[in-house]
Amino acid sequence: MLKLLLYPFSLLYGLAVDFRNRLYDFKILSSREFEVPVVSIGNITVGGTGKTPHTEYLVKLLRDRYRVATLSRGYRRKSKGFRMVEISSEVQEAGDEPLQVKRKFPDVQVAVCENRVTGVERLLSENPPPDVVVLDDAFQHRRITPGINILLIDYNRPLKDDLLLPAGRLRERESQVRRANIIIITKCPSEITPITRRIMEKEVHLFPYQDLYFTTLVYGQLLPVFPEAKPMDLFTNTREMGVLVVTGIAAPETVVDHLSSVSSEIDTAIFPDHHYFTAKDIQLIAHKFEKLASPQKIIVTTEKDTMRFRDVMELPEKLRAALYCLPVQIRFLDRGGKHFDKKILDYVGENKSNRELHHRKNRLQA
Repeated sequence: MLKLLLYPFSLLYGLAVDFRNRLYDFKILSSREFEVPVVSIGNITVGGTGKTPHTEYLVKLLRDRYRVATLSRGYRRKSKGFRMVEISSEVQEAGDEPLQVKRKFPDVQVAVCENRVTGVERLLSENPPPDVVVLDDAFQHRRITPGINILLIDYNRPLKDDLLLPAGRLRERESQVRRANIIIITKCPSEITPITRRIMEKEVHLFPYQDLYFTTLVYGQLLPVFPEAKPMDLFTNTREMGVLVVTGIAAPETVVDHLSSVSSEIDTAIFPDHHYFTAKDIQLIAHKFEKLASPQKIIVTTEKDTMRFRDVMELPEKLRAALYCLPVQIRFLDRGGKHFDKKILDYVGENKSNRELHHRKNRLQA
């Protein structure tokens, strides 16, 4: 019923998005290209496609060979304009995802800016400038033309079954998938059959210039969020433990499902994506934690939520000692990772060389 009521607004939203895309398609609105290699990663739906672990995969792939910078808007940060993110930055000034990337990869330049063109320009003015810029959550940001445009699609939420905002989760029409160079179906089961693969290839209407890959999420061992918590083996220590799952992410289902498979008692405290935990939230978490029947119990949250939990001043000692983070990485299926890695590294290497050659010619001519 709610979708039916919201459908007229989705029609209006669709008209506005279509109009904007046409302006870029017909070059009425200009899109900026940069000499530095630019890789964009994003989605066509609102959150929940596993964008952060895919961004981290790109950073890991590139950081040993090139000076890498990531640029994002810094969603729900309370600062404005261009900012370089430092390890010591607070989540409210940097945003949870950029801060997570910076703390994992201290040697990588991480920046936030609402205006991505300004952001890239500021990064290129750094000394030394980056060799490659990874644009985070930028599929809809058409003011920049990336060299490679990566689109993520959740295996569990096919685009054909969705609607435009606000009745559904689509930011723009399914037809805009054509703008991607690389499409990744994320959150797949650890194995998918050839028939399933062919069905999904058909559903995304793959063009000859597009490559399709499949990835799955791989969860690691629990890590203490605060020093008060002891090391924990997820697969041997949690069988008889009560687990309270606390998340503020767009699609918590995969986390809950994974923890349900290793614990006999599960409860949840689910908050909106990028949620800042308040004193009232902490009271709710403490209440749910106390209600767990198991004599031994812990609280598990995500890496992104950890960034925000660390800024909660009123977190009781008992919760600090029970709070753990569940790390996650992505893994390509069917050896697709080797082909993906080569495609990214070849693009960055070739364009970095062309850029250096261009600058060398300019210096000689001067």
